Amino acid sequence: MKKLLLLGAFCFTLIVNAQKTEKENVKATIVEFFEAFHKQDTTKLKAMAKGDIIMQSISVDKEGKTVLQESDYSQFLKNIASIPKDRTFEEKLLDFNIQVDGNMANAWTPYEFWYNGNFSHCGVNSFQLIKVNDEWKIIYLVDTRRREGCITNSKN
Repeated sequence: MKKLLLLGAFCFTLIVNAQKTEKENVKATIVEFFEAFHKQDTTKLKAMAKGDIIMQSISVDKEGKTVLQESDYSQFLKNIASIPKDRTFEEKLLDFNIQVDGNMANAWTPYEFWYNGNFSHCGVNSFQLIKVNDEWKIIYLVDTRRREGCITNSKN
């Protein structure tokens, strides 16, 4: 009985460690995505996606109505490339909540967005990823955008 319990504990430890490693790999992919984003490295950003992924943003307009904006990944890459080099922008990730099931993962990342050193907006990114050939690739990205109810309005 003791051996059976030890074997069970060992198997559980292996599963938990494998899950933790995959969560770390997903987090590394998201961090790498934002490093490429900040460097305007559209070649790297393109390689991190599986196909022409769908991108959506949810916000509220001046009348208080929820707005869903959709764009394709190729347009996103063109927009990133067109930001003048004398402009600074930073999407500061505040946390990671990552779930993994086999070759599928979800990463929920609250953020603040700064443009030219000024706070612009905050929200949450929700990434859907697929593991292909031992690499995590982004297949879907939706975010929220708001100016109120943000955690901080100072750049620390």
